[in-house]
Amino acid sequence: MEEREKRSLTATEIAEILPHRYPFALVDRIEDYEPGVWAKGIKCVTMDEHFFQGHFPGHPVMPGVLIIEALAQTGAVAMLSLPENKGKIALFGGIKNARFKKQVVPGDVLELYCEITEQKGPVGTGKAEARVNGKLACRAELMFAIQ
Repeated sequence: MEEREKRSLTATEIAEILPHRYPFALVDRIEDYEPGVWAKGIKCVTMDEHFFQGHFPGHPVMPGVLIIEALAQTGAVAMLSLPENKGKIALFGGIKNARFKKQVVPGDVLELYCEITEQKGPVGTGKAEARVNGKLACRAELMFAIQ
């Protein structure tokens, strides 16, 4: 089997695909992706994140809902990178079986992966995982709708 060249995206290129902006742009880089199929990205978690001001003073932990959002944005890159979805947005349709296995703290590099497992028209499902140093931090099934 012939090895294909990786597709990567910088934060600036991600901003051309996703409508999210600071402080809600939660993917720093896409390391590789296949349009409409899957995407692998990273979020570099720093102490400067706005949410650490209140979550939790003296014991900073990235909120689980923001880990899920980062996973959803990674999956959205896969879907919105298709030519027919250019300029559209991906909205949450639901979250199933979300499990948090490890705290994400400042200094962690959150490894994000989302694979699109089903799509019927504008509605679909993706399986997503977030890892830190290869260890599972979060797993969830995400439902979305493209508008």
